[in-house]
Amino acid sequence: MAAHTSPGTTSSTSDSIDQHPDIMALRRDHSERAASTPMAQAVEGLAILAGLYLAGSAWIIGFTAFTPLAITNLIAGLAFALLAMGYANSAYERMHGLSWAALGIGVWAIIAPWVITGSFATMHTIWSNCVIGGVMVLLSLVTAALGAGRSRARGRSRRT
Repeated sequence: MAAHTSPGTTSSTSDSIDQHPDIMALRRDHSERAASTPMAQAVEGLAILAGLYLAGSAWIIGFTAFTPLAITNLIAGLAFALLAMGYANSAYERMHGLSWAALGIGVWAIIAPWVITGSFATMHTIWSNCVIGGVMVLLSLVTAALGAGRSRARGRSRRT
């Protein structure tokens, strides 16, 4: 409904349908349904595992002697796992935008052995970081695609 105003005055009421409580509730329900799909759950679970693996990789692979790389992997892995846990909660609609931050963490995991340890990087550190970094990049791209697919579907439903 349009607000009634007298001639020469303007309405301070917003006529935006996007802020209507029913629309916001429908979006929240749609996001919860989308986050509960088997594909989304698999991506979330794998992302959490990938983050935890990167966090513990220094102890799993055995390169704790490279303390700076071990600490970097611990911090980056925990950050990735926390982002992935954010995808798993009901704020999925807002969190899929952070998949680009997760992409950055994955790229960092790939280049970290050379940046942090320089010429002292071993085959174990390089392989471990490159493989798990590649998995992280792939998972973050899939998360972004899932979020973009929901945005397109939401745009189509508005037009109809």
